[in-house]
Amino acid sequence: MAKAALLDVDGTLVDSVYQHTLTWQRALARYGYEVPAWRCHRHIGMGGDQIVTALAGDEAEREHGGEIRALESDLFGELIDEIGALPGAADLVRALAGRGHDVVLASSAGGDEAEAHIDELGVRETISGYTTSADVEATKPEPDLVKAAIEKAGDVEAAVLVGDSTWDIEAAKRAGIESIGLLCGGFSEAELREAGAVAVFEDPAELLARLGETPLA
Repeated sequence: MAKAALLDVDGTLVDSVYQHTLTWQRALARYGYEVPAWRCHRHIGMGGDQIVTALAGDEAEREHGGEIRALESDLFGELIDEIGALPGAADLVRALAGRGHDVVLASSAGGDEAEAHIDELGVRETISGYTTSADVEATKPEPDLVKAAIEKAGDVEAAVLVGDSTWDIEAAKRAGIESIGLLCGGFSEAELREAGAVAVFEDPAELLARLGETPLA
């Protein structure tokens, strides 16, 4: 059976979760919303279209949502050169493609950010495609992004998502597919399994070493 491998990017393939934590906190603070860093971290992986409401409320979204998202993107852009691939990330992508999986990077980042991460990983010729926030109206934990990634995979009979946050795992569950969790984004094994992950590993390197124990075997 042909299976697509859908890989989240931030916190799954690239080590960017804590940079996003800081830039969301700083962007919100510029508009008067003081949110503790730990709360920002707990929402990394949720799409930017939903995160302002989740962290600062409906009024913040109505009054300043677009401006806060734009500022966060600008602030993150100032840090993007500091961000590198997580251990085994590029090798995992190449190994999955070599096993016959259509590999799609299922990211809700903006186009420029997604392109930068693909270049950092060096897998442009290996993947079947990638998603960005422009591909859907509602991002994770809604299933739309996962479904868009499956469509980009082409003619496959099944798909498995690899992600680092409960938002990734929840989106996969809502889309009706299995998911694998990674700990390198800061969520615990218990949280990822409770959200629905069928297996949990430390990082891409451990997942690659133990692929035989997963639905991607």
